[in-house]
Amino acid sequence: MTIKSLFTDYLNHLEIEKNRSKKTVENYDRYLRRFFDYAKTDSPTGISNDVVRNYRLHLNRITPPLKKITQAYHLIALRNFLKYLAKRDVKTLTADKIELGKVGDRHIDFLENEEVERLLDAANGNSVKNLRDKALLELLFSTGLRVSELCSLNKESVNLKRGEFAVRGKGDKIRVVFLSEPARRSLENYISKRQDIDEALFARGTSDKKQGTSKTSKDLRITPRTVQRIVKHYATKAGIIKDIHPHTLRHSFATDLLRNGADIRSVQAMLGHSNITTTQIYTHVTDTGLKEIHKAFHARRRKE
Repeated sequence: MTIKSLFTDYLNHLEIEKNRSKKTVENYDRYLRRFFDYAKTDSPTGISNDVVRNYRLHLNRITPPLKKITQAYHLIALRNFLKYLAKRDVKTLTADKIELGKVGDRHIDFLENEEVERLLDAANGNSVKNLRDKALLELLFSTGLRVSELCSLNKESVNLKRGEFAVRGKGDKIRVVFLSEPARRSLENYISKRQDIDEALFARGTSDKKQGTSKTSKDLRITPRTVQRIVKHYATKAGIIKDIHPHTLRHSFATDLLRNGADIRSVQAMLGHSNITTTQIYTHVTDTGLKEIHKAFHARRRKE
């Protein structure tokens, strides 16, 4: 079989047997296409140690440069593809021949408490759009939802009375998230102002009139790109100079919990992480105890 046909089979395998998200399949598609474009081979036997070694150099010298973690994602995708070929008894390079280079600690961008308050306060007004944006920002910070999870929510999914609801996240895993009182109140205000009958919790539209039209659900549901624009708009309005994305609020949610004493296992559950090592990326920015130890014990004999 050719690389092209095996590649198509592999993407279908990810979608059906592995039940990977649409976004994950798209990422693997992009990463592997880059390798195939470079390798220029139509046969699995053409994937050799030398080809992979030169490909790694190619990834490291791309302009503009790729981050080390992005280079690692490309190699992980290739290794998983090779594992798939091995299961199908296709002769090619074995996956264990590809070693991943060391990746430095991941840098986490998050908002300090004062910046969070400024961002949330920047969304004000009584129009449907203003109420929507306020509710959206409050919900992101209250729950730590991924942007895809937020966009897929329906009005009936959110139990405002109980202040909690279930969400289906990565890997089709279901977890419970909780609403702060400001988030619950903002959602109530927004939903009560809506005039359309669309099932989506957050609807697109730049004016009250547009949001009151009877478009189909497919036309009305908010998109991840719209959420990105909303977050950036209010970050600019609040005078926040950091490069803010919807995921920044997820990072801020986790950081806030850990800084206020939440245990890491609970934060892992609320974020929907399968592996606790993913949650541990936040610990290096939340260990305020180290600062106090440094202040109390470092260079105590020096004169003030």
